Amino acid sequence: MTEQNTNKSEERKLRKSRYVRINVFFFLVFLLFVALIVRLGVVQIVQGEEFSKEVSRTESDYASLPAPRGKMYDRYNRVVVDNTRVPAITYTVDKTTSAEDKIETSKKLAEYISYDNEFLTDELKDRDIKDYWLASHPTEAKELLSKKELELKPAETYKLQVERVPEDEFNTIKSDPEQMELAYIYTRFSSGYQYEPQVVKSLNLTDEEVSLVAEHLEQLPGVDVITDWGRSYPYESLGSIFGTVTSPEEGILQSREDYYKARGYARNERVGRSYLEYQYEDYLNPRKAKVEYISDKDGNIISEEVVDEGQRGYDLKLSFDMELQMEVEKIVEEELLQASKSHFLMDRAFVVMMDPYQGDVLAMVGKQLDSKNRNNIIDYPYGTFTTQYEAGSTVKGATVLAGYQKGIPIGKGYYDTKLYFKGTPPKGSYSNLGYMTDLNALKKSSNVYMFHVALEIADLEYVKNGPLNVSSEDFQRLRNYFAQFGLGVPTGIDLPQESSGLLSTPDTAGKLLDIAIGQFDTYTPLQLAQYVSAVANGGSRVQPRIVTSIHTPLEDSTLGPIAVDKSPNVLNKVNNTPEEIERVQQGFRLVVTSGTASAYIDYDVAGKTGTSQTNYYGPKREYWGRKTNNLNFIGYYPSENPEVAFSVVVPWASNDKDAVNKHIANRIVKAYMDLQKKYLTTTEIETQEVTETE
Repeated sequence: MTEQNTNKSEERKLRKSRYVRINVFFFLVFLLFVALIVRLGVVQIVQGEEFSKEVSRTESDYASLPAPRGKMYDRYNRVVVDNTRVPAITYTVDKTTSAEDKIETSKKLAEYISYDNEFLTDELKDRDIKDYWLASHPTEAKELLSKKELELKPAETYKLQVERVPEDEFNTIKSDPEQMELAYIYTRFSSGYQYEPQVVKSLNLTDEEVSLVAEHLEQLPGVDVITDWGRSYPYESLGSIFGTVTSPEEGILQSREDYYKARGYARNERVGRSYLEYQYEDYLNPRKAKVEYISDKDGNIISEEVVDEGQRGYDLKLSFDMELQMEVEKIVEEELLQASKSHFLMDRAFVVMMDPYQGDVLAMVGKQLDSKNRNNIIDYPYGTFTTQYEAGSTVKGATVLAGYQKGIPIGKGYYDTKLYFKGTPPKGSYSNLGYMTDLNALKKSSNVYMFHVALEIADLEYVKNGPLNVSSEDFQRLRNYFAQFGLGVPTGIDLPQESSGLLSTPDTAGKLLDIAIGQFDTYTPLQLAQYVSAVANGGSRVQPRIVTSIHTPLEDSTLGPIAVDKSPNVLNKVNNTPEEIERVQQGFRLVVTSGTASAYIDYDVAGKTGTSQTNYYGPKREYWGRKTNNLNFIGYYPSENPEVAFSVVVPWASNDKDAVNKHIANRIVKAYMDLQKKYLTTTEIETQEVTETE
């Protein structure tokens, strides 16, 4: 009985223990369910939106597409620089693109396009070839590193791999045109940022290549055929002054990389390379079209959309009269070809014509004979402000005005006969001209008169056979007088690379006298035009300008509203009275009516001839140092209330007898007069037609 009771007691204890364990188990299960429900609640209610966004997460990236640059117009609204549509083959990298993808697509694209071997040799750098080999040989590239080196940072390991590319592999690619093409295509594929279309080929792209690529775009992921923009020039004149633009393959100029990056340029963006395109890049550069790419969290592109159509760059209105420019070019070519037959070192001629009051450059002409074929003429307009020559007697107007500023009274005269100084060769005019006043000195181009002015400026009194005690301050003083007219200082023209002339270091005291007659320092043709403009307009040194206004672009070919008005700018007033300026103007008029130019100028021109004896320093180095003559002329038309000022510079004639400078001056004035009559007649006809219509 006792044993039976004991068994029942143990059974009850066991059953109770089991119930406890079951209850604990169910309690734990309950707790787990509660925790799960709480967690689900947190996920759904608190973090539900966040997780939902993560699942459907997308990213937006933007790329730019080409847009046309601003146009250029001449002063009569003729289009002189326009845009033309050109096809281009591009490649766009996205976030999922690998090096293997680029290599594979490069091989396919190479079946449809080709490049000139010389182009590839010029464009591909050694580093490009090594990058291509590493991308196309990943296994061999990995074997170039030790196990320890593989643990380094990717940038460090890649640098080691580049250094260790086998030389025989490198040379094999370089000697194989097909491999060079692949290397170049791969380089173009890798030259930009993600989603930024990189131009693979636009130069010398054939219609057949465009068609083949367009037909096989499905097989060429990332490749596209787009419309790019090139420059066209309705006129053949002044192409070099308008400037050039880089190709998409070249992209931004490395010399200004920081400048472009600060303004948001892409590396492959076309930019102005020279002259006006370079100078006015900030205005001519278009607002590029923008494309938005939507990609999922894995980097796959879901959609793309043009979000900004872009806008053409601002248009420039230029000072040039293109009809006048072409007429003057024709005149200079004809006269240069004819004169050069008698002067074997003469190979160039320059003309600058400008509005003496506004500073507008109406024509800028430079012509140069081809050294290999002197019947072939090369355009050289930038030589008008980048090269300098001895100006000869054209500077004598500035010398007379400098004398007035020093205190020499109007009308004072000096006796023109040779001057003798100790230790210096005799210095005189082309003959003993007798007593010379300021007017006669300009009319007959007296050197001796100008020598006396230079002595006055140096506070020296002429003593026959006495010493010429000239200091460096005396040279600077005379040059400062000349600088008021723009001689020996930058003109301020809105073009890069302007020369300020050459103020040489004098080796003898007599060089001071040479400066006074234009036989030592050198000046650009543009400086001479600015100088004679200051005489013509009554004493204001006006800044020459090429761009007169900048305009908001319109869809049609007309000029839009003015965005920037570039007003004329007077740099300084010369320190002469109106009476003194008028005296030199009178002297310039006498030069043409009864002086050194009277037999050659047929129109109401005031001006000054100038022949400078100089040593040759042109392209034929074997003749350097040979005695030659620069034949120059400065002037303005008409002599009262002038409309146009001009300079003519023809360097390196064999003698001083040729009148090519005066023939050019006479003909360009006639060309200007004829065109003004034509424009006036055209305006009258248009006005009459409008009146009749109304």
